[in-house]
Amino acid sequence: MKLKVQSIFTKIVVWAVATVFISLVGFVFTSAFVSARISGRGTGSPRPGSIVLEDARRAYEEGGPERLDAFLKRLNDYNDTEHFLTDGRGNDLVTGEDRSALRSSGLSSSRSPLGRLLPRTETLVRVRRSRDGQFRMITLIPPAPFDPWESLRYFLWLPLAIAVLCYMLAVNLASPLRNLRKVVERFGRGELGARSEVSRKDEIGELARSFNLMAGQITTLLSAERRLLQDVSHELRSPLARLGFAVELAKTSPDRETSLARIRQEADRLSHLVDELLELTRAEGDPTARNLEKVELAELLRDVVGSCTLEAEAQGCRLETDLEASAVVTGDFELLYRACDNVLRNSMRHAPGGTSISVKLRAKGGRATISIRDQGPGVPPDALPEIFKAFYRVEKDRGRSSGGVGLGLAIASRAVALHQGQINAKNADPGLLIEIELPLDK
Repeated sequence: MKLKVQSIFTKIVVWAVATVFISLVGFVFTSAFVSARISGRGTGSPRPGSIVLEDARRAYEEGGPERLDAFLKRLNDYNDTEHFLTDGRGNDLVTGEDRSALRSSGLSSSRSPLGRLLPRTETLVRVRRSRDGQFRMITLIPPAPFDPWESLRYFLWLPLAIAVLCYMLAVNLASPLRNLRKVVERFGRGELGARSEVSRKDEIGELARSFNLMAGQITTLLSAERRLLQDVSHELRSPLARLGFAVELAKTSPDRETSLARIRQEADRLSHLVDELLELTRAEGDPTARNLEKVELAELLRDVVGSCTLEAEAQGCRLETDLEASAVVTGDFELLYRACDNVLRNSMRHAPGGTSISVKLRAKGGRATISIRDQGPGVPPDALPEIFKAFYRVEKDRGRSSGGVGLGLAIASRAVALHQGQINAKNADPGLLIEIELPLDK
């Protein structure tokens, strides 16, 4: 498994390894320090034993037992031990007592590290002989008092260091999660502008950026739904009012056929609007519900042109095609058909009589381009980015009198977007040119 330098998993592993390493190194050095302190306390004179023996011998030779006794008392008071200087047979040179029964019992080097940290419970005896063998220095070292705090206090920094490292790791992980939770709660309460400001590069940062992206998409969708609801309400209000007026007129008008025709016209307008809304909803629906297949664009465009030919001829327009036969894409045939049909019918609606509408298909660089151009008045430049929005109409040239409800190009735009394509419009002088680009099958 490849580890990311900034990932939380890597941070936890590195943090744990660093904590164990610091604890191990700290334990070793602290143990050595405590062991040195304990082994150095109460183990005799800090001066080398041979020097102490020579000083005691010199005191005896120069001043006799009295001077030796004074020297040993000072030495005992200084080290909190007992010292005896004897001759080669073990007789005490101060009191004359036989000390030969005292034998050396030095610390064993085989003791475990834990045993070295525990205090001794027996008196330690050390015996050092002079070089000529005439004198012996016997040192009695009493056991040190048992005080667990004496050694354990030196290890307190280890759990404190581990606690600090764990606290830093916990803060590093929990703090941004708490902030993200607060942002999510604010967003859930309706603050659609709430966003996370986490700039981390690990999984928490990725989660925050994913939330920001999701929140932006939800905000866009909610705003679009609100606008759509307002637009639908506006679009339904006028035909419903006219329909109600026609019904009232039919009750009193002697020409019932005209009134009924008016009612039928308004009902057809409402039915068309509902159909367009359903088509728009389908274009924005679940991508997984789409029926994907291989679509030959030239064949699709021939079908579209064939279905519009009679209507174009009735309006005095001609449909001219220039199609390449090698453009194949993967997509939903019905959605792509609806998109091209809407664009073509939009061009027919605004093309003057006696003019032609060209439909071209080109394939280049892994993309197919469908171009549909009319010879109409075109669109004001500032309105070009808006014509693919739902219910948008250019009031002067493409108003309600043209019969559209402003959903055809919106449906086409969203259908193309679902196929990872692009749709653009530009004035061709004369007329409006709409281009649809779709990725070809590899």
